[in-house]
Amino acid sequence: MTLGSIREQLYGTAPPRGLYCAFPLGRPLGVPNDPTFQHRVLARAFGLLEATSPTVVDYGETITDDPEEVLVCPLPLRHDPEAHPAVDEARGLRAAYERAVKKFGNRTGAVRHLDADAVPDAIAAFIRVAEGTPWKEAGIPGIPARAAQDIRGYYEMAAMEIAGHTPAAWAGYRWYRDQTETGTVIKSAQKAMKDSGTKEALWRFLLPLDAQVT
Repeated sequence: MTLGSIREQLYGTAPPRGLYCAFPLGRPLGVPNDPTFQHRVLARAFGLLEATSPTVVDYGETITDDPEEVLVCPLPLRHDPEAHPAVDEARGLRAAYERAVKKFGNRTGAVRHLDADAVPDAIAAFIRVAEGTPWKEAGIPGIPARAAQDIRGYYEMAAMEIAGHTPAAWAGYRWYRDQTETGTVIKSAQKAMKDSGTKEALWRFLLPLDAQVT
């Protein structure tokens, strides 16, 4: 049973049971912090298991998001002038990240493969890539895209706590990509991997969609 937010993709792959939800990407259950709505979506999806033949249906409710919302999230002041600005920035966000974890748990799956303690070292590995070290020699913990996604999740969870609200689906991502030192590092590492001839599958998803290197 599959939930999908891209109609052509869901109908094109024709899963045995599929529910198309016209929700913003990144919000597979619709409205954040609304368990009643989310349970309705899940109930509709699990109800498809009763179908006697393959079926893909529309959920029937549409949720729109503000694609232009700008997340206002002040970054911490520099603490360690000896550290790279991105590493220092990540360390400075740790307290906000921990508060968010206590408040929400990690139910968002913000950090799946990296322990939060490992985030600064992972950023340092991407800094080395951006400076020309081959990615296999830079010390990236595991698959580059997974490490990059965990770093982004760490930042977005901290930002949600600092801002005090759940932003539009991609507002946190745009903030991370465009306004943080680490976003700049990941963009530079992505370009360095592409320019060095690294297989596209390894660098393409360090940053999603419009932030990808062309």
